[in-house]
Amino acid sequence: MTASSSVPGSAEEAHGAAIMVSTAAAVGGFLFGYDTAVINGTVDALQETFHLNSVVLGLVVSSALLGCAVGAWFAGPLADRLGRVRVMLIAAALFIVSAIGSAVAFAAWDLTVWRVIGGLGVGAASVIAPAYIAEVSPAHMRGRLGSLQQLAIVSGIFVALLVDYLLASVAGGAMQDVPWGGAAWRWMFASAAIPALIYAVLALQIPESPRYLVRRGRLAEARKVIKRLIGGDVDKRIGDIQRTVSSADEKVQLRDLRGPRLGLLPIVWVGILLSVFQQFVGINVIFYYSSTLWASVGFSESNSLLITVITSVTNIITTLIAIALVDRIGRKPLLLIGAAGMVVTLGTMAWCFSTATQTINAAGESVTTLSPDIGKVALVAANLYVVAFGMSWGPVVWVLLGEMFNNKIRATALAVAAAAQWVANWLISTTFPALASIGLTFAYGLYCLFALLAFIFVYKAVHETRGRELEAM
Repeated sequence: MTASSSVPGSAEEAHGAAIMVSTAAAVGGFLFGYDTAVINGTVDALQETFHLNSVVLGLVVSSALLGCAVGAWFAGPLADRLGRVRVMLIAAALFIVSAIGSAVAFAAWDLTVWRVIGGLGVGAASVIAPAYIAEVSPAHMRGRLGSLQQLAIVSGIFVALLVDYLLASVAGGAMQDVPWGGAAWRWMFASAAIPALIYAVLALQIPESPRYLVRRGRLAEARKVIKRLIGGDVDKRIGDIQRTVSSADEKVQLRDLRGPRLGLLPIVWVGILLSVFQQFVGINVIFYYSSTLWASVGFSESNSLLITVITSVTNIITTLIAIALVDRIGRKPLLLIGAAGMVVTLGTMAWCFSTATQTINAAGESVTTLSPDIGKVALVAANLYVVAFGMSWGPVVWVLLGEMFNNKIRATALAVAAAAQWVANWLISTTFPALASIGLTFAYGLYCLFALLAFIFVYKAVHETRGRELEAM
């Protein structure tokens, strides 16, 4: 072992440093969750303020997701050119601009523009965080550290929903003014600037990815980062990385992902379909529209927001379960267990809403009503659905996307898969109001079908990656 190899006994210190650095990088996931969930508490207020019909409302709510797809698509090539950390800083800047712009929006069209700008940052963060965490993590810890991305996402969702709830409570409703001035829904959007600033500060404190440094020929810096974060035989790791990355002059492009099956490498298709199924099971409907959903079945605005906050806490707890299990039982078993659980719970929700009745309220609007007992069953099923997703498809898909591709194509392939995920997210979020108008039984039945297809796909096409070095992928 050469002088540049790790010092005996330093592995524990290296792993501690890897945890700290991965946690800082995962704050991008926090913004990801915060930005995409903060819209939840504003939906009804936006509809009333800007006089939107259900179709336009769906487009405004989901507009950020189009920016997410574009941001994810370009984040990979940018990360290979500028480095992972610089892209994190760009994402933070986009978050801040979006938060302030959305807070002062004067019409639906300019709110859409600001949300798309924020989406660019969300999309970039969704690519960079899992790629970076995978590249700085020891193999035996990579599943747990990769799951920090999802833990940060669900924590961001929780905090955003909690802020929405508190602001609405203080103002007496999202449409009402808070004591210090301005409608509560505007402050909901503005609040996203605070974690964005924290993300920028943390990004300035973490080292660049050793895989990126090796690719750029900055071997001395790469040795320091590997010694600090991973440990082991540093020179051997450098050599392994050199054999599996492209040089700085060899740009990785989309044509490098071409393969014999429908134009793409099989592994890229696996990543794309994992991403698509993660969204097609309908998870974000729970977080984007749940306040409106529960209000429609008899809960007050305040109680609906509170239920949504409780649901997000459930998501955090189940993500912690995934972190404890992902490096013990593996990625594939967790995905299969989660898909089976979602089939049962989504099927139950579809049945519950098949018993609903339609009534006309004082404003002449059609309102979906569940009986008290069936309403409780639907509420339990919705939270158990979140449990099934949170312990499996939420964190494990991000873990797999960060580690399943080889060093040469990782950032670019992850960008394509993440872009597909955001497009799928947009499709689900945009179509939900229309599907709900047909009937919630139809909507949840469709998501149940996709959960069943996801189970079959994982069983047949996904391979286990637990414990393997990135250079062996």
